Amino acid sequence: MLYQSELEVATQAVQAAAQLCEQVRQDMSAAAIEKQDKSPVTLADFGSQALICRALKLAFPQDPVVGEEDAAQLRQAQMAAPLGQVTQAVQQFVPDASADQVMEWIDHGNGQLAERYWTLDPIDGTKGFCGAINMRSPSP
Repeated sequence: MLYQSELEVATQAVQAAAQLCEQVRQDMSAAAIEKQDKSPVTLADFGSQALICRALKLAFPQDPVVGEEDAAQLRQAQMAAPLGQVTQAVQQFVPDASADQVMEWIDHGNGQLAERYWTLDPIDGTKGFCGAINMRSPSP
């Protein structure tokens, strides 16, 4: 079947990213980080992009990925705690992942269009994702 290996890699990566997003949704107390353009980005956005880009980079190193997020904001000193949270979330799936690797994987999604490329928007509807977290009732 044409593109069978691509389908298998993408399916496994997306399943891991979905599990990461669900874990973040269950554990997260802070709703979102505001990007420079005033749009929200969550730890799940960063973590899922890292996982998916890592899988694509390992399986198809020649293929660029055009994603929504980049790690520039996570590189700022005041973002050490969120970077740590993203790294911990990714480590659930890649136990030896470092913060530097996580940022590298996120930035792998900054590729340029080419004859063959992947597009990625890990969570479509981040505002709804954040709203679900904020509407969650407190733990007893």
